[in-house]
Amino acid sequence: MSVIRDNMAPLMFGGMVLFMLIGYPAAFSLAATGLFFGFIGIELGLIRPDFLGNLTYQLFGVISNDLLLAIPFFTFMGAILERSRLAEDLLDSIGQLFGPMRGGLSYAVIIVGAILGAITGTVAASVIAMGVIAMQPMLKNGYSVRHTMGVMAASGTITQLIPPSLVLIVLADQLGRSVGDMYAGAIGPSLIQIALFCGWVFILSIFRPETVPALPITERTLHGWALAEKCLRGIIPSLGLIFLVLGTLFFGLATPTEAGAMGAIGAIAIALFNRTLTYGLLYQAMATTMRITAMVVFILMGARVFSLVFQGVGGKVWIEHLLTALPGGQIGFLLFVNFFIFIIAFFLDFFEIAFIIIPLLAPVAAKLGIDLVWFGVLICANIQTSFMHPPFGYALFYLRGIAPPTIKSSDIYWGAVPWVFLQLILVLILILWPGSVTYWISNPTTVDPNKVFELQQPDLPPPLDFR
Repeated sequence: MSVIRDNMAPLMFGGMVLFMLIGYPAAFSLAATGLFFGFIGIELGLIRPDFLGNLTYQLFGVISNDLLLAIPFFTFMGAILERSRLAEDLLDSIGQLFGPMRGGLSYAVIIVGAILGAITGTVAASVIAMGVIAMQPMLKNGYSVRHTMGVMAASGTITQLIPPSLVLIVLADQLGRSVGDMYAGAIGPSLIQIALFCGWVFILSIFRPETVPALPITERTLHGWALAEKCLRGIIPSLGLIFLVLGTLFFGLATPTEAGAMGAIGAIAIALFNRTLTYGLLYQAMATTMRITAMVVFILMGARVFSLVFQGVGGKVWIEHLLTALPGGQIGFLLFVNFFIFIIAFFLDFFEIAFIIIPLLAPVAAKLGIDLVWFGVLICANIQTSFMHPPFGYALFYLRGIAPPTIKSSDIYWGAVPWVFLQLILVLILILWPGSVTYWISNPTTVDPNKVFELQQPDLPPPLDFR
């Protein structure tokens, strides 16, 4: 019993991993593990019985968190835009613009994926939209199957890093940092990621031009002013919605929840303008939003139960001792953490990683003097890979669902491999170059708000002597 008592934290962590590997739903696995080890901890005298009474406050904190209201708004916005023909207009116009270049359609898919990411914030909407619209034109014009699958999956996963990413909202909540700073910090990495993707297409166009041919002249149907008007018609609504969502947030005119609400209204307006707004579309968007929001809330509740008991049995101290003893200081810690998250992403999705793993790592990162916004954006860049590698890469599943039967699953998996390496290169760049994140964050104010209303007694001259 003394062995169990002294090693309760690692046993609890191992029990959680075992439940996950079995495949039991994450929310219930976390809650069951927490309660089970909580009762054991009470019996062994590690925690007091009234300690579990804190669960009431923890769960109330979840459902009363205004920041999490941004998740259903952005999810609803993405679900509406997925079916509003906005992506189709964008891809058609930008594809015509880049058509004469080798790899032109690939550049168009990457750019449109980035624009959709800056609008929707959800991977599913971007990957499915890209697959439905771009897959057949790319295959028809001679692009290799593996490259086609890979670039569509990668363009959709950019959404994870580009504001208003849902992952950044969740990470901001878990790290105790503002969503605005997290969004601002992600600007540089987003641009670097797009540049890496475009650079890979450029390399292919030089060394393997047969895999990324230029668009045939017969397919270039727009020229001159007609092409310019087509591009503007696709881009202007997108830029307007981006400013409505991100501009108001960056300029301090709206909170993340308010920006998400305005984005949802903007998405409905675009669907109405494109004549795609129907009762069926609204119902599907609301059903999708309900499922995702319920999943997030249940996972977060289960994670709160687990984390409370884990800290009660000494888990926080165990994690700190384990990670602060790593060689290499900050760099060693970041390399180990990112390797660990890359491996665990084979089995957990990004919400589970954010709610389970990040609360364990954040105190250690703060103790090592790591900027938590930089840390959060770095982890977000790493979590991108969870959508791209087997066996549970959601982006690959989305493509498998919409791809014709003639395309092998092995082609989808192998097509994603180069893009996963490009995402890992981004992670390494962010570790070695923190300024790529911190440069975009506004400098903190030097005014102490606690002293704003303090009245300072001025120095008065000595009283006059009238004697």
